[in-house]
Amino acid sequence: MTARAMWKGAIHFGGMRVPVKFYAAVADKSVHFRLLHEKDQVPVKQAMVNPETDDVVAQSEAQYAYVTEDHDWVVLDEEDFDAIEPEASREIDILHFLPAGVIDHRWYLRPYYLGPDGDEASYGALIKALEQTGREGVARWVMRKKTYVGALRLYHGYPVMVSLRHDGEVVSIDELKAPSGRKLDDKEQDMAAQLIDMLAEDFDPADYENSHRERILDLIETKRRGESVKLTPIKQREPSDNVAEALEASLKRERKSA
Repeated sequence: MTARAMWKGAIHFGGMRVPVKFYAAVADKSVHFRLLHEKDQVPVKQAMVNPETDDVVAQSEAQYAYVTEDHDWVVLDEEDFDAIEPEASREIDILHFLPAGVIDHRWYLRPYYLGPDGDEASYGALIKALEQTGREGVARWVMRKKTYVGALRLYHGYPVMVSLRHDGEVVSIDELKAPSGRKLDDKEQDMAAQLIDMLAEDFDPADYENSHRERILDLIETKRRGESVKLTPIKQREPSDNVAEALEASLKRERKSA
């Protein structure tokens, strides 16, 4: 593996210990900008300011405060945070195993590839065990002063740990109103099914590039060359209130492009 490991630990379950390295499985492709002073084009930096005096406040002089529902201010300092900081560890404890796929995708947060950290035999045994049982493990570990819960699973035969959101962070569907609207007639349902079948494809990430990012990069390159920017607004189709007409028009477009 050519990627650089970002953390290492050891997976534990039963009497098995598997040393692994974590590798980032996703990358930030956002376009980042610097803020400049309009007058002289010098980069500016952010500072904390006392709103009553306009004086700049140094980081060492700032405190954290939490505002309660009763509008009370609870002030915390670094020692308070240190007191609740989890104990540093390289242990990744498997809490239990679940059938693969039972964890709702809403709970998935961030994936990491897991590579071996010296012990190839135990690493291979872990892969075989996950393949044979068709299960994924729920794990808990401490990484960079934060406790994580994650799902240990296989992706194309490669072990992956996906950090999970915690209880309370996923909004229950029970809080939403039940879907409503008139029932489609048989003709409309048949056309909707035809349209879905015509649009059926295998998933290919290359088909879904970040068009907004590409437009920004094109804009930057145009400005770098000293050229004027030509606005090309994205065309939006006018919505139709007639479901049958909208479905028929969509089917015609897809048949022409097929």
